Amino acid sequence: MGQNRSLQIDLFGPESASLPVPIRKGDAKPRRLDSTAKPKRGILASSDEEALVRELEETGRYRVLRQLEPRPVKADLWPSSDRSPSAWPRLGVILDTETTGLDHNSHEVIELGMVAFTYDQTSIQDVVGVYSALQQPSTPITAEITRITGITDEMVAGQRIDLGAVENFIETADLVIAHNARFDRPFCEKLAPGFDIKPWACSVAEIDWVGLGFEGTKLGYLIGQSGFFHNGHRAIDDCHALLEVLSQASRTDALPAFQQLIASAERTRLRIHAIGSPFHTKDVLKARGYRWSDGMGGKPKCWWCEVGEDAFEEELQFLEEEIYGGTMQGHIERLTACERFKG
Repeated sequence: MGQNRSLQIDLFGPESASLPVPIRKGDAKPRRLDSTAKPKRGILASSDEEALVRELEETGRYRVLRQLEPRPVKADLWPSSDRSPSAWPRLGVILDTETTGLDHNSHEVIELGMVAFTYDQTSIQDVVGVYSALQQPSTPITAEITRITGITDEMVAGQRIDLGAVENFIETADLVIAHNARFDRPFCEKLAPGFDIKPWACSVAEIDWVGLGFEGTKLGYLIGQSGFFHNGHRAIDDCHALLEVLSQASRTDALPAFQQLIASAERTRLRIHAIGSPFHTKDVLKARGYRWSDGMGGKPKCWWCEVGEDAFEEELQFLEEEIYGGTMQGHIERLTACERFKG
């Protein structure tokens, strides 16, 4: 008997380009695989895609994430600078920074992204401006920062943020929003003039994400559970992502995220410095949410917390009864959105 020989071909190798394809009934001529051909785009119409997505989701076994598409910019709708303070629409700016580290005193901004939008008391309206720029720091970017941000020394070489353009961009803003304003605000105030006098809001600290049905506060998780995916950890992409998350309708009985943020920004809060609190009470204070201040920047060296005006009397009573054993010796600051989240 003769030997049967079989030909083995790597379907992903270079020889696959000339691999004959069996002729099927109705074929005009033999076809060959073309390894250099680019895949066709737009095979499905958008309506077909949505129908497929609905069919998958209706099974209950799939959740489909849609690629986040930035909203179009309507620059002609930028609110006039001479409008009255109470006039609608108002102008909000969502911003995000990428930096060389966590300490605003010693580290630098290497990327700034901003998205300006109009809003009223209840909802986000139109995107009216976008700003994005890289900046070369005074020292090389570490491998760890590149891993986190995707930004390399080659990308920022010779790049500078136009501080005049930044100042003009935020000049008429009624509110600056960051997803962790306690981090971004000190870096921005050090970077450019104008940020120090603006009202700020924090979409981490001032929104009850758990009450809205989310299980965390990281932006990547919030955008994913909102049904989208995006290019995370680049400043401008994160700004567009946060805008979309804040625009979502509430899926629970809780007030929608953006309305919570606006309401919080309009309230005055009280910062309580528990000056001279006994050392043995530090664990009690920490468990209650107090944070330690090391005295930098002229601030008191003590434990402190922020509460709303409606919770002030209760907090005062706690301090007098549980911490001082008598009259409180602390220091109280009244904070509006213009003072909150400073370094």
